[in-house]
Amino acid sequence: MAYRNKTYICFDADIDMRYYNLLKAWKENENIDILFHNAHEINTIRPWSSEETIKRNLRERMKNTKLIIVLIGEKTKNLYKYVRWEIELALSMDIPIIAVNLNKVNGIDNLRCPPILRDKPVLHIPFKRKAVEHSLKYWSEI
Repeated sequence: MAYRNKTYICFDADIDMRYYNLLKAWKENENIDILFHNAHEINTIRPWSSEETIKRNLRERMKNTKLIIVLIGEKTKNLYKYVRWEIELALSMDIPIIAVNLNKVNGIDNLRCPPILRDKPVLHIPFKRKAVEHSLKYWSEI
């Protein structure tokens, strides 16, 4: 079994890429105490890859994952091809999940949260640096 030390970030790559990039920028800033090893840095996926190849690579990334962050944007709950599949995979592997509300709602946002996460033991936080920092530090230790 692979050593699980990575953080997997699940998000709508068409709309919410800027939030993913901001998380990476926070991670690189030495004045901010956000520490995670990005699972997306392994097994690079090419834009022309087939769905089967993409899912195989995502599954490999997930095997190295100790925590998943789901960025909850305006359309996240409607994404099934990859986002829901990634969430289902994380749940089946008992990987702790932090749902980060991009609209900064603190707690579950039933209007945006994917139904699959609504009744699961998931930490729901606002997209704020301190909330993300604290959650990364403590949620993965549970």
